[in-house]
Amino acid sequence: MRFKDGRKYIYRQLDETGENDVNNFFQLTVEMFDYLECELNLFQTVFSSLDMSRSVSVTAAGQCRLAPLIQVILDCSHLYDYTVKLLFKLHSCLPADTLQGHRDRFLEQFKKLKDLFYRSSNLQYFKRLIQIPQLPENPPNFLRASALSEHISPVVVIPLEASSPDSEPIMDLVEMETSSQKSLFDNKFDDIFGSSFSNDPFNFNSQNGMTKDDKDRLIEQLHREMDSLKDELKNFKAESHRLVMQLKGRISELEAELEEQKHLKQQALDESDFLRTELDEWRKRHEDTEKAQRSLTEIERKAQTTEQRYVKLKEKYSELVQNHADLLRKNAEVTKQMTMARQVQSDTERDKKELEDSFQRLSEQAQRKTQEQAEILETLKRELIVSKQELQCLQSTVDSTFEAECTTHLAALKQEKYILTETMAQGDQQMTALEAEVQQLKAALQQELLDKQFVLLQCAVKEAEQMVQDALNQLEDPTHISSTSSADYLLSRTHAASECVERLQETSKQCGNETLHYLGKLKDKATLESADCAAVRNCLNQITSIGQDLRPKGLDVEEEKLGDLVDEEMAATAAAVEIAAARIEVRYLMQAIQVLVLASKDLQQEIVESGRGAASPKEFYARNSRWTEGLISASKAVGWGATVMVDAADLVVQGNGKFEELMVCSHEIAASTAQLVAASKVKADKDSVNLSKLQIASRGVNQATAKVVASTKSGQSQIQEKDSMDFSDMTLTQIKRQEMDSQVRVLELESQLQKERQRLGELRKKHYELGGVAEGWDENGK
Repeated sequence: MRFKDGRKYIYRQLDETGENDVNNFFQLTVEMFDYLECELNLFQTVFSSLDMSRSVSVTAAGQCRLAPLIQVILDCSHLYDYTVKLLFKLHSCLPADTLQGHRDRFLEQFKKLKDLFYRSSNLQYFKRLIQIPQLPENPPNFLRASALSEHISPVVVIPLEASSPDSEPIMDLVEMETSSQKSLFDNKFDDIFGSSFSNDPFNFNSQNGMTKDDKDRLIEQLHREMDSLKDELKNFKAESHRLVMQLKGRISELEAELEEQKHLKQQALDESDFLRTELDEWRKRHEDTEKAQRSLTEIERKAQTTEQRYVKLKEKYSELVQNHADLLRKNAEVTKQMTMARQVQSDTERDKKELEDSFQRLSEQAQRKTQEQAEILETLKRELIVSKQELQCLQSTVDSTFEAECTTHLAALKQEKYILTETMAQGDQQMTALEAEVQQLKAALQQELLDKQFVLLQCAVKEAEQMVQDALNQLEDPTHISSTSSADYLLSRTHAASECVERLQETSKQCGNETLHYLGKLKDKATLESADCAAVRNCLNQITSIGQDLRPKGLDVEEEKLGDLVDEEMAATAAAVEIAAARIEVRYLMQAIQVLVLASKDLQQEIVESGRGAASPKEFYARNSRWTEGLISASKAVGWGATVMVDAADLVVQGNGKFEELMVCSHEIAASTAQLVAASKVKADKDSVNLSKLQIASRGVNQATAKVVASTKSGQSQIQEKDSMDFSDMTLTQIKRQEMDSQVRVLELESQLQKERQRLGELRKKHYELGGVAEGWDENGK
């Protein structure tokens, strides 16, 4: 196929190419689909290179990129119209199932073309130059033949004169022969196929045109080829001009980025001046040492911020250098295209030598155009070299200037720091003198406070003597003879012991007398130093002992069971570890845990034997209930960790588990082991042989845990290597789509990770609170 200016198909050649053969028209439709897809890709590439968040259509760079799209809009409107009519023609001759692929491809291109027309119509640049049509809401229904009458061909209207002066350079960039295009667009597609082609199927037996002699046919063929060569030359010229303008636009963008770098540098200088001004303000407040120290810290932080901005400026410059390299690569691509164009030109010249002398002028004109393009490219190369030299000069200037300023600024900051240090030393001397004065005042106030406390103490002693005397009188009062001073009065218990009442009364009287004696000594300054409350404390201890004897024996059952509970938990832990070692392949870790449990049991028996004395093991555990509870908790944690690790390993072997569960269980076992060792070391002798064995067993558990974690990570990495994706057969669009999906997945996983970390923190907080309550902590956490 051959195309005329603006990609318009020559109607006579279209009819001749079809030759009333449905296969030819089928292939023609496929080629039009390919052509329209190339136009849409060009459309999408231009739009993706623009920053649509800004008014790009009013800038020179934006207009340079949008200018070629005017011709693309014209081509797309006609290609869409021709494709619709060809599809209706094919549906009238072929089954609908055969054309299912054509309909799907048309629907995809219809959506893209509709979206691009809509986006283009909203740009201010196109509103002044061209009137873009809007496609219908729904695509044509090719299965219904009458839908052809509802089809409206999209018409692109180009004003004869541009009212805005901004359009003049664009007209120079894109040579649009409005009158010629309008005359060619007036030829409708119906002139080729006829207005009633949907009702009259193809006549495959008809002859195409009337007979011509060989000479006329040769002349007509030569004319067609000459027109085709003109069109190709004109298209080549427009394409080269477009590439040149794109490169100039890129240079303009680089210059804009360079101006932005200069602006950032000026901002850094302004920030430095602001820091100097703020530093002067802090000098005026050097009397307050604390504020001066904070100001110095703030200045150092801002100096660090300035350093970070300098690093960002260097990164921006690196990006500018990268853009310059990209521009050089694009220049190489243009050179390659010029080489290909020259090869095409040589082929054209070889074909034109076989034609008549009239083609000689066309060859000379093409050669002149090629030379012009080469001169333009040489000019562009020289401009690129000049731009590169300017960038190098700018880099050296920026580096030297900024380093000198930073050095000067840091020297000034060090000087200020030295001054502030001297000021702080003077402040410390003043503080030392003030502290001496405060100590003198404090001693005087302390003596005065002691005198007042002694007066208050005498008053309190008198009140205490009165209260104790009243208590003794109540014990001698006949009305209280019937009161047995049982455990209801002392410990609020229901069971009384009559044999302890008299002893409790005597002890209470003795305690009252000792208290009166002690308070009497507190009255006199001479006997104040010798006053000792040991006798009163002994009496109170005797009363407490009698009260413990009066407590119900049933309340001590739980404490007596602590010893049995320790043995049961240690035995259960050992059994759980043995079962786990028999079920899973992580035998080294399980064997290490077994050794740890046995060493812990031996050390526990040694602690009980050395610490209980004449008491039984149960009494020893009851007396050290807090330590016993910690030991039980650690044993439970070790056994639970081994059990959970068994289940996790089974799931991993079956393919339903996760390697992360094994790693978490290993860490939990290591932590529980450390807790068990710490609980055992509290009561054990530091020179104990069993303690050394327990510590060695603990290190063995940690090493085995590390091996499990390492092997788990190794297996996980091998699985990840096997599951690595192959991107060799993927297209650019597919890779971009997968990249977007991966970014969405990363954001979702980061959100889930943040939520899980918050949940883990709450669980640990709740575990800490429940552990404190179980171990008998009071409400204040003491």
